[in-house]
Amino acid sequence: MAVNGTGSRFDIISKIWPIPKKAECEGLRKAEVSWRANTQDLREIFTKYASRDVNGSKYMTYSDLIHKYLQVLQSENCNEYTLQLFASSVDTTRDGLISFAEFQAFEALLCLPDSLYALAFQIFDRNGNGYIACEDFENIINHTTLSSKMPFNFNSEFIRLHFGNDKKRKISYMEFTQLIHDFHEEHALQAFRRLDVGNTGFITAQNFEQIILKLKNHLLTPFVEENLIAIALGGEKHRQISYAYFTAFISLLNNLELVKKIYLAATRRDMNKAITKEEMLYQAQEFAQITPLEIDILFQLVGLSHQSGKLTFADINALSPMEGRDTPFSIQMQIAETKLLLEHGQNKRTVLSAILESAYRFSLGALAGATGATAVYPIDLVKTRMQNQRTGSFVGELMYKNSFDCAKKVIRHEGILGLYRGLAPQLVGVAPEKAIKLTMNDLMRDKLMNKDGSIPVWAEMVSGGTAGACQVVFTNPLEIVKIRLQVAGEIASQGRVSAISVIKDLGFFGLYKGSKACFLRDIPFSAIYFPAYAHTKKFFADENGFNSPATLLLSATLAGMPAAFLPTPADVIKTRLQVAARTGQTEYKGVIDCIRKIWAEEGGKAFWKGAPARVFRSSPQFGVTLLTYELLQRLFYVDFGGRRPQGSESTSTQLEEMLSRNPDHIGGYRLAHATFYGIESKFGLCLPRYKSEL
Repeated sequence: MAVNGTGSRFDIISKIWPIPKKAECEGLRKAEVSWRANTQDLREIFTKYASRDVNGSKYMTYSDLIHKYLQVLQSENCNEYTLQLFASSVDTTRDGLISFAEFQAFEALLCLPDSLYALAFQIFDRNGNGYIACEDFENIINHTTLSSKMPFNFNSEFIRLHFGNDKKRKISYMEFTQLIHDFHEEHALQAFRRLDVGNTGFITAQNFEQIILKLKNHLLTPFVEENLIAIALGGEKHRQISYAYFTAFISLLNNLELVKKIYLAATRRDMNKAITKEEMLYQAQEFAQITPLEIDILFQLVGLSHQSGKLTFADINALSPMEGRDTPFSIQMQIAETKLLLEHGQNKRTVLSAILESAYRFSLGALAGATGATAVYPIDLVKTRMQNQRTGSFVGELMYKNSFDCAKKVIRHEGILGLYRGLAPQLVGVAPEKAIKLTMNDLMRDKLMNKDGSIPVWAEMVSGGTAGACQVVFTNPLEIVKIRLQVAGEIASQGRVSAISVIKDLGFFGLYKGSKACFLRDIPFSAIYFPAYAHTKKFFADENGFNSPATLLLSATLAGMPAAFLPTPADVIKTRLQVAARTGQTEYKGVIDCIRKIWAEEGGKAFWKGAPARVFRSSPQFGVTLLTYELLQRLFYVDFGGRRPQGSESTSTQLEEMLSRNPDHIGGYRLAHATFYGIESKFGLCLPRYKSEL
């Protein structure tokens, strides 16, 4: 129970590590890497969770910290010794209570670049004096799940070299970092010797699998784990595993990050280039840590997935145990770099680059819009004719029972090409229409985005609504011409109608007839659609944040359903205003008049006419449009200094998933989960979390 005074706040911990207020790195000087929490905010959170009051001062119990605050262990069936080890890493005085000074010091520890080693040292330092005794080291190692599967010999030469022949010597933090780094290699060596019964320097493939699965499981990807026997046998039935092969295999697993650097050096940083074993061997000569045997094992592993005889960066990633297991410091660095890029993308770009990016997006949006419109135009024609159908029958007018009946009658009376009546002006208009909508949405999102790259829902809706409003100004004339052409075939006696004749009949102001209804339809559509698409796309992204074409199409199609259905009444009103009334049909003077007359003559159901066709048309159309738009951005990517589209590339991890989402986890505590789990994935220090694991 440390003193709460500010003078001694970091006295104990600073004997082992210097506590920086902020860490900086070359190239990232403007971006904060380690965020220290505000003292007052941290104190409020500490008080909230501290349940013990001693002489007027608040203290946390071990359960308060580990179960309630950090939540790294479940309170039910919790392994008590593991709880003691985790909590005592914060309780530097080892008195069973955690003061605010200790709570704040641990927050500082979590911000350190070597926080994994620092946390591990705190766990092993049972007396809290900055040194580790052999007895404490042995007790904790024996408590791990790895040791329970394959015990370690603490009377070995390895232990005597570190702790002395009498095992009375105590080691410092720096010495501990090397000890924990080398310990697991020694553990594997002991296991090999134990299973090499005849001292021949060989073990069976089954023994090899047993050792790797029990002692090196934290280094295995599912692919490597499934193929251990296959790689060990190498196509033979009774192959023996030599000590050299055994150590080379483990060394390769430990050094896969270095293998990536060798690959990138050999390919001049081209991640898609496939290279041969000879090319890798030639480049590996510059790195003494990698041997030809390790390169040979690497290509054997890759050969189990494909038989090309070559290696790509993706092949190495598939073997890498650290893929998706970022250390706390690497998370900090990636976030810092992301923040820096965001600052540059928003503040440092020139006006010309921003204009060029808008032009680039406009061009891709035009191509995507034309593709989507062509794919679903027949559905749009059916939707329009269904919406224009009035109650009652008129001579020469085709009556449709439903959307399918409408499509069947169009094909019967007008042929297949009748389904594409009015497509030409539609393509002329839809290209800039979708281009305007997509470009304006991206532009507004960029402007309303927070500095950390996030964007609130209200800003997403404003961006989408603005995009919908901007498109109406350009597309309303094209929309009314398209609709007049689409319904022209309903009157059997009517001659051929052209776009030019429709424009002459309407005049300039007539081309904007129904524009108010267009605003009523397109603004809510876009305000619903784009936020829904962004969140659906994120939901269907894989663990690395990447969206495949299938998930892009699914996300865009699903988002289009509510966006198309809900504004249907406005679409019906727009259609009635824009279609020329025939003899005997009701004429509408404006939006309000149209609403009143439809309600009086046809009832409320009339406002939802064509809703299914509208959903079936808009959902797949925007599915195809957004899919095309996203794929074109990936295929023809140009860096204008902004951001790549979300989900367009894999990241080593989704950083927001690694950081705690608990609002009470501030400063270094946002990295607490990653740090506690990191000592398992990096050091293999797997402590049992439940009583049943003992």
